[in-house]
Amino acid sequence: MLSSPLVDVQGKSDGRRVPIDRVGVKNVRYPISLATPAGGAHAGPRQHTIARIDMYVSLPHHQKGTHMSRFLEVLNEHHDGLPSHDVMNLCRAIRERLEAEDAHLRLEFPYFIDKRAPVTGQPGKLDIEVVLEAHASGSEPGPDAPIGPASPGFTMTVRVPATSLCPCSKEISAYGAHNQRCEMEASVRFFPGKRMWIEDLFAIVEGCASTQVFSTLKRPDEKFVTEAAYDNPKFVEDIVRDLAMAMEADDRVSWYRVGSENFESIHSHNAYAQLEHAKSAEPQ
Repeated sequence: MLSSPLVDVQGKSDGRRVPIDRVGVKNVRYPISLATPAGGAHAGPRQHTIARIDMYVSLPHHQKGTHMSRFLEVLNEHHDGLPSHDVMNLCRAIRERLEAEDAHLRLEFPYFIDKRAPVTGQPGKLDIEVVLEAHASGSEPGPDAPIGPASPGFTMTVRVPATSLCPCSKEISAYGAHNQRCEMEASVRFFPGKRMWIEDLFAIVEGCASTQVFSTLKRPDEKFVTEAAYDNPKFVEDIVRDLAMAMEADDRVSWYRVGSENFESIHSHNAYAQLEHAKSAEPQ
């Protein structure tokens, strides 16, 4: 037993008068359990995965350091089930426990989508990358205000593999056209009272490529996918514009950033396009 309290070095004052924007823990590998559409937000089937988590707070100029162990304490209290609205709750809890003006939270993890082959119906799982980010600040509404993914501090991102086929190559070639894998990315925020499952955003993004990719394809499926891409050629600019139009048409989305990187098959470089837009008002 300790005869006297240990010195709180982090809590001491600092005379350099330099505030820090973000300080905390980075690249924490941690198991999480995510709610799925099949189970709803609080019950039923869940998907278990491993996230890389970054947690930061702002530090005032007069405080020497933050208390790093408190980040993990808060995380350990919230890991059992993680619907998207709980990401904001976790971020707010970090800010409160660390007694900070601002808190930032980022989770990146693989997520698996059940997909059947387009002709034979062969089952398979497609892995995508998902990022959930949250920012909580002292200027947020009070504790009685509604919480959830509609908060302006919450952002959902998906990175989706797909196929693109070059319209120029198809137009100028006597036969064939070069195609390639592409990685489409969409980040979104939501209007108050609106939400979106990971599966919802995935389906929107995937539908903007020349064609989809699958984990399992038999010959009839391969024929279907190859011909579907040939019938739907798209430049990287086409993909990004189609993504933007899809986001504009979705009344849940208040802000979006969309992009696509096409891994060129006949060039030594990749093609890339991105755009970002905030809607001025929620559709009536």
